[in-house]
Amino acid sequence: MVHLWVRAEQRPNEDRVGLTPEGARALVAAGFQLTVEDSPTRAIPITGYAEAGATIVPAHGWPDAPRDAIIFGLKELPADGTPLIHRHILFGHAYKGQPAGRILLDRFRAGGGTLHDLEYLVDDLGRRVAAFGYWAGYAGAAVSTLAYIAQTRGGICGPVAAGPDAATLCARIGNALASVPRPRAIIIGAKGRVGTGATDFCRALGIETTLWDMAETAHGGPFLEILDHQIFLNCILALPGVPVFVPQTAATAPRALRVIGDIACDPTSDFSPIKLYDRTTDWAAPALRVHETPPLDVMAIDNLPSLLPVESSEDYAAQLLPALLALADIDTGVWGRARAQFDCHCPA
Repeated sequence: MVHLWVRAEQRPNEDRVGLTPEGARALVAAGFQLTVEDSPTRAIPITGYAEAGATIVPAHGWPDAPRDAIIFGLKELPADGTPLIHRHILFGHAYKGQPAGRILLDRFRAGGGTLHDLEYLVDDLGRRVAAFGYWAGYAGAAVSTLAYIAQTRGGICGPVAAGPDAATLCARIGNALASVPRPRAIIIGAKGRVGTGATDFCRALGIETTLWDMAETAHGGPFLEILDHQIFLNCILALPGVPVFVPQTAATAPRALRVIGDIACDPTSDFSPIKLYDRTTDWAAPALRVHETPPLDVMAIDNLPSLLPVESSEDYAAQLLPALLALADIDTGVWGRARAQFDCHCPA
């Protein structure tokens, strides 16, 4: 019997979950042993999981879970250095040279555990089977627009908070946008999930957009057109071979560019296409000013979908459920491919 243990997220401002009560009911019906940690912040109430047949336990008890339990969460584990003995399902951000990622892999090596990284959960054609990309793009475009509005008013973007739904978020930002000059935005990666979400937000607010994808970036840069737009939304993952979109010299070049929304957000990777900053931003301080005159701000929050936690959780969980139902064969298929990535980057 597969024992899946859904942990409570321990990162601030992370209210999402990768399994809904409907999915919990399907897993229990399929014979899974399902444990769900209670959480004071999760956007979906715990009562639905109990009604679905899951065992409810206090938050953050996963380190003491039975050795054969598969620990399932979304964002990073507490950085306490303890060895990791279980199989874990999460977004590890560990395979692109990130310093924190190397530390995480060392913890798995020390404990004998295994990482099945959700970013590398792919089908036999290499396509992601589940992603938060659409809502990352939508929320990233929203916060980048807030950064533009704040900058245009002479300030810098203040704290952001989770909203009840996309319609409410759009209405609030649309009202604020009416009082400033309308920006033009360029979206790179416009055909992907992230780019589609960013495009939909911009269209909902009537923001003129230039949509680029692989064809427009195939020549490898430089991409001076980016500087002709007030907002640039990067929706391309940092991977080997991705060209530099915004070099360090862009800050002092003649430009209309005022806000970079690095939605893909991997500044510590060697492959980051945005070379103007070196750290993520957060909900308390969403924008990092990288140049003063004229101002240039970077938005680089790395858990953007949690700004719309219910919609993004329901969407992602529905995509992921077929893979979770296949966990009995965790060493084959999508799970086996994720394990192979781990074995490559964390050899015994």
